[in-house]
Amino acid sequence: MTNNIRVFLWLAVGLALWLNYSQWQIDYGAKPAATTTDNASASKPADIGDTVPHVDQPTANAPAAAPSGADVPVAPAPQGAAPTADVESSTDRKIRVTTDVLILDISLTGGTLVHAELPGYPIVKGEAAPVVLFQTSDPATSYVMRTGLASPKGISAPNHQAQFTATADSYSLAPGQDELRVPLTWTDGQGITVTKTFVFKRSLFVFDLEYDIQNATQAPYYAQPYTRIQRTDPVIERSIFTFKAEAYAFRGPAIYDGAKYRKLKLDNKEDAALNIDVTKGWIAGLQHHFVSAVVPDPADPQKFTMVVKGREYALTTLGSLQTVAPGTHKVLKEGLFVGPKLQNQLETMHPELSRVADYGALTLLSKPLFWLLEHAHSIVKNWGLAIIFVTFLLKLLFYPLAQKAGRSMARMRTLAPRMKALQEQYKDDRSKLGQATMELYKQEKVNPLAGCLPMLIQMPVFLAFYWVLLESVEMRQAPFFGWINDLSARDPFFILPVLNALAMWGQSKLNPPPPDPVQARIFQMMPIVFGVMFALFPAGLVLYWVTNTGLTILQQWNINRTLAAEDAARKR
Repeated sequence: MTNNIRVFLWLAVGLALWLNYSQWQIDYGAKPAATTTDNASASKPADIGDTVPHVDQPTANAPAAAPSGADVPVAPAPQGAAPTADVESSTDRKIRVTTDVLILDISLTGGTLVHAELPGYPIVKGEAAPVVLFQTSDPATSYVMRTGLASPKGISAPNHQAQFTATADSYSLAPGQDELRVPLTWTDGQGITVTKTFVFKRSLFVFDLEYDIQNATQAPYYAQPYTRIQRTDPVIERSIFTFKAEAYAFRGPAIYDGAKYRKLKLDNKEDAALNIDVTKGWIAGLQHHFVSAVVPDPADPQKFTMVVKGREYALTTLGSLQTVAPGTHKVLKEGLFVGPKLQNQLETMHPELSRVADYGALTLLSKPLFWLLEHAHSIVKNWGLAIIFVTFLLKLLFYPLAQKAGRSMARMRTLAPRMKALQEQYKDDRSKLGQATMELYKQEKVNPLAGCLPMLIQMPVFLAFYWVLLESVEMRQAPFFGWINDLSARDPFFILPVLNALAMWGQSKLNPPPPDPVQARIFQMMPIVFGVMFALFPAGLVLYWVTNTGLTILQQWNINRTLAAEDAARKR
């Protein structure tokens, strides 16, 4: 039994060392070589997102075309059609849209979203500069969302290269106004008119995109809706000394294929050549705490494709071919999202879209944990107090198990003098010492491993808490009290990690001393090891562990006091 305890101790120390070694390797180990582009194209690299999705001819007698879903250069528009222009043209005109939560710039070249600010989410707490998602000013981090309709070869279409018109240079959501409609108009000059309208709602990062296709000609008109997220994602450097949570969160493209959530890796050949048919899915561009997403009409089958060049990707969803009969019109709709990963808003678009708040393998634990925290926050109005409140609830949940383990540990503490006597008696015979120890445990009905069980059960909860704090934007820059002004970042003065180390030391004093000298030395080191390790964790996580350890100390103190009273009563 003593050997089993030693195994648990060495496993704990080994885990701590492995975590620190792994982090060191991530921060300072060899990095993969960066993908480079051809020098000849370095001055103006090819735009992998500038091509328009290919559309098959709707008639059987049409000439052969490339496979559906492939990207080919847009066909020249017939005479009288609206001109096209590069989205990066210096003459490109943009309109500004301002709501209570978003500031967007929409290019009249294609209606491309080229700039997005989140005024309610500063980059650095207390400073004015907001988080910016879409932008084209820096090619190294270029990020846009292109939208449009693609048509078969020879038919002009309002794709992302076509020129639109707008009735104003800016649109704002006025006080008391719940909906803001921003219409852009395109015509081919021959009877086809498309009104492309972005529909914004108050307090929401969710907005709709509508196409109203008017066909005033004598022939049917064909078009396929598509939306593309195009982004360049540089690798974020990590450092154990300057912790940045965004460097540890997934950054890149993701999809839901109607059955499974998938994060796509740019260096994976299969992901980089994505070309699949999907129903009831979505596409997204992820970064820490923020996301852009496209949710197509669930009734319209889609084709998801991706093209990758170095650290740049273009992820596209292409709908089915739509026919607008002569003299009629048709309205097509899809949902867009640009903003923080607010799970309640994401779920209104698609029941699986909240997966972008990615809790990893512990999602089954993290989801209900976040639900508890969110409801606690609605009562106490402080995320730190919510963490403490939920820790109390978890402690109540595990109370029977902890009580049983605590009584066993208290019994072992009372056996310490007898254990020491056995060690003296069999100091030269470890085999007999082990047998005598087992007999003593059996006689007193004590399980020396009982104290390890609550710790093992709580570790998944601890890890789930870590991912909730890391990924939940609701707790981004959330203050607690005093010096803790961001629960998702490390304690700036390391006060909580020190308190945690002291609490662990106090807890060890309530537990029975290990019979083995090696174990005793390891136990003495544990508060220091965990204190250093916890100094790197988000303050909210350390707050949870300090609270949990403090409650454990109170529970064990009460158990020790109760058993001492029971023993005294029996001796009377």
